[in-house]
Amino acid sequence: MPDWNSRLAVSWQDAAGSHLITPIDSFTPSFSLSTEVLHSIEATHIGVVQSPKSITFSLSVKAIGDSAAQLTSLALAGTPFDLIVQENDGGFAWSFVKVLLRSCYITSATPTNATISGAPSATFSGFSLAAEAEPKTGSSVSIP
Repeated sequence: MPDWNSRLAVSWQDAAGSHLITPIDSFTPSFSLSTEVLHSIEATHIGVVQSPKSITFSLSVKAIGDSAAQLTSLALAGTPFDLIVQENDGGFAWSFVKVLLRSCYITSATPTNATISGAPSATFSGFSLAAEAEPKTGSSVSIP
């Protein structure tokens, strides 16, 4: 039975150490692993053409506290960082032990308007040059 008391934690690492990003409104990684079947005049399905892999992400946080300010500083400085998504408190609600996006760069930051009710949020989008996934069962995989 899954332990729904656990939650996913996202942290980023730089030269100064590890920093926790919490609370997180949303985190959406995207892996584009394009492959195309190769045909010829003589035969079909004679091979595969693989395009370069693409790893992107979108991360939304409340624009209160240090997380939004730290991510904005990383974006403005063009500083690479690592994003780690892993279970917190050792629960069983997720299929992975961890997903690591290495050498991440933020390409856009979009804060929301401040309103009378509720806290504003900021959405950060970017890409990663490498990734690693460690499932609970099976072998770990990495892109490059």
